[in-house]
Amino acid sequence: MNIHEKYIKRCIQLAKNGLGTTYPNPMVGSVIVLNDKIIGEGWHQKAGEPHAEVHAINSVKNKSLLKKATIYVSLEPCSHYGKTPPCANLIVESGIKKVVIGIIDSNSKVSGRGVKHLLENGCDVAVGILEQECFNLNKRFFTYHKYRRPFIILKWAETADGFIDKLRTENSENSPNWISNSYSQQLVHKMRAEEQAILVGTNTALNDNPSLTVRNWAGENPIRIVLDRDSKIPTNYNLLDDESKTIVFSEVKNSADSFENVIFEQIDFSKNVPEQICEVLYKYEIQSVIIEGGKQTLQSFITANLWDEVVVFIGAIKFNEGLKAPELKKAPFKTEFILNDTLNMYKNY
Repeated sequence: MNIHEKYIKRCIQLAKNGLGTTYPNPMVGSVIVLNDKIIGEGWHQKAGEPHAEVHAINSVKNKSLLKKATIYVSLEPCSHYGKTPPCANLIVESGIKKVVIGIIDSNSKVSGRGVKHLLENGCDVAVGILEQECFNLNKRFFTYHKYRRPFIILKWAETADGFIDKLRTENSENSPNWISNSYSQQLVHKMRAEEQAILVGTNTALNDNPSLTVRNWAGENPIRIVLDRDSKIPTNYNLLDDESKTIVFSEVKNSADSFENVIFEQIDFSKNVPEQICEVLYKYEIQSVIIEGGKQTLQSFITANLWDEVVVFIGAIKFNEGLKAPELKKAPFKTEFILNDTLNMYKNY
């Protein structure tokens, strides 16, 4: 590992502190180095607040050292006025002459302009250090801007014999049939805190009456999204309460006057539903979504090849019969074990 990789790696470590709190902005970390010693560092903590470069520069006690120092940043410094001033301008004004950047920003408002401004003002700029690692850090942000859709994570739990639910009858209780253990369930809540939205289909909403909120982990609730083609979900169900913002996809026009925190979006369920969902979520600037169920909804995204990652919890229990798990013809890139559960993860990028 060379010296540039060493400090970009530190930038990535710092940036991860902003996971789940920077939307719609990317996660960014920055360090300032003089004579192979870090003299300042920072990360972007929340949208609308100072960027990583600002925190790093402000953390340097002796500002006269900046003229001799090198600033490292995991993502190209911004060059436009948004909620905060341009970081590329701040770097130039601070007298820093050496800039090392992990990856170019894919946002059309920035892409290449930050580097251009630095070069035009006499800075020595290096780009593309640990580029893949920097991409992975902001895979949600890059996917959103490149493909004009959110980063899509499919998630389900299945039994050891391949079922995601027991057979339901009219007399079945409206609650989940738990498959995974409490530690796996806590990890699911961690995922919810890290992603911007979570989506379920009509049957899951009716059968389980889920809240889809963060309860067993610290963090903000995701935006809840539900498919309700014929407006079957009762108004007293958890998904329509005030716990979190909810987007309901329906084929029936519905007035939202009686709901404080619910948005109704009308789509054509006879056409490609996953594509329509992605278009609407892009409109709302939602950069990541967990598709949590049920089988028909999950399989529709698999069939449309509209997914980026799949997370499957495999419990030790068996149902012997029930609703079969979705079919994903791909080998996991990573397998972990959570007590008696198996966690398989798949990538599509």
